[in-house]
Amino acid sequence: MSNGAKAAVGGVAAGVLLIWLVGFWVGLLVLVGVPVGAYLLLDPAQRKRLRRVTRKELGR
Repeated sequence: MSNGAKAAVGGVAAGVLLIWLVGFWVGLLVLVGVPVGAYLLLDPAQRKRLRRVTRKELGR
């Protein structure tokens, strides 16, 4: 299994567990808010580089 597939399975498992423990809306807020917050913490140059990279190259 590739690293991307492992991360996807882990994310789905964590999302289901979080939604089950704290409720749908809070779980959804956390699942969407954490990646958005991480993206906003990047430097502008890092954001530009991340947008330029294709999905295939993200695993490198």
